[in-house]
Amino acid sequence: MTLAQYAMLLIIGWQTYNIARDGGMTIAGASGQLALIGLLQFLPLFILTPFSGLAADRFDRRSLGRLTVLLQLICAAVLGWATWTDAISIPILFGIAVLLGVARGFAGPALSALAPNLVPKDILPTAIALSSISWQVGMIGGPALGGYLYAIGPALPYAVATGLFAVSVVALSLIGKVPQPAIRKDQRPIGAIVDGMKYVVHNKMVLGAITLDLLAVFLAGATALFPVYARDILQVGETGLSQLAMAPAVGAALTALWFSFRPIKTGVGPKMLWAVAVFGLATIIFGLSKSMPLSLAMLFIVGAADMFSVYIRQSLIQLHTPDDKRGRVSSVSLLTISASNEGGDFFSGTLAFLIGPVAAVVAGGIGAIVTVGLWSRVFPVLRTTKTFDPPDNLLEDDQKQDRTNPQEA
Repeated sequence: MTLAQYAMLLIIGWQTYNIARDGGMTIAGASGQLALIGLLQFLPLFILTPFSGLAADRFDRRSLGRLTVLLQLICAAVLGWATWTDAISIPILFGIAVLLGVARGFAGPALSALAPNLVPKDILPTAIALSSISWQVGMIGGPALGGYLYAIGPALPYAVATGLFAVSVVALSLIGKVPQPAIRKDQRPIGAIVDGMKYVVHNKMVLGAITLDLLAVFLAGATALFPVYARDILQVGETGLSQLAMAPAVGAALTALWFSFRPIKTGVGPKMLWAVAVFGLATIIFGLSKSMPLSLAMLFIVGAADMFSVYIRQSLIQLHTPDDKRGRVSSVSLLTISASNEGGDFFSGTLAFLIGPVAAVVAGGIGAIVTVGLWSRVFPVLRTTKTFDPPDNLLEDDQKQDRTNPQEA
């Protein structure tokens, strides 16, 4: 599934930027079109994510996952047909971006909340690392697949993505039944959503970890501007675009592989803060680079540092959240991730429109470093957290939940 997603997203951005530039837009104007792609993906996520988190806690998470992958399959097929018939246009690309936002809004909480039900809690950090490896392999292979297939035939990446989404639907159908959290009959749906958000706000560890990622990646997200760098700054074309998109994924995948064998056990909070600072510094150097090898090296470090912080953040959030709230808390986490990714794409594209792409990337990297300094003071728990171990009262709550909900959905 990740292979198909990242192959498709890369080509959507590339087609949007090229249609805009070939239509006579300036670099700044075409960058603004990339900003709109990010905004159109983010708005459905922003609106739907609180409800999709509730759905992940109320309904079969496997079924939700299958439905969202099916919607992405349809999107890939439509884009493939439109490209094949030379009917592709910016309005079509914008419309598909909205549908992808809807699909990902429901997929994230369902699939994220499903993971802790499939493995014992004591090996969840290792399981997250292994899951991250498969995700990062998709992030590596997806852009390579998309860019090189596009060089062969513009419709080919979408055709392959359609087939990969079909395989994903089958794979999700093979997952057996998993425990379903008990539903409080006295709690209305809106109350359940608010309850999940209140938990995030009151748990300073979860809130600090989530918002740190939100601001750092929102400010320093350079991925939306890869088409600008590939065509007009580094001048490396669609194959170079694939390499730019692959570089951070390679760094992240190797980092996740390392953690699968050597998981972090001590000093988790301070290490997360340092990783985000390195992420910001590497982003600054990438923004200033005019050399393809240096750019790839910095993006490799960006991916490795991001994976370092993601591994710690996801482990802390999952282990510091009761099972009956994991879907809703995961939805809040997904909302901030989407705000930092798709919302960050809108921010970086808009900033590039206003001050130029290089200045936008450099300013974002500086912002990420400043965020680390502020968050280490606003949320001191991030500096003082040494291990992944959750509080004793949370362990007791989960044990009670296990005793009161032995049936499987």
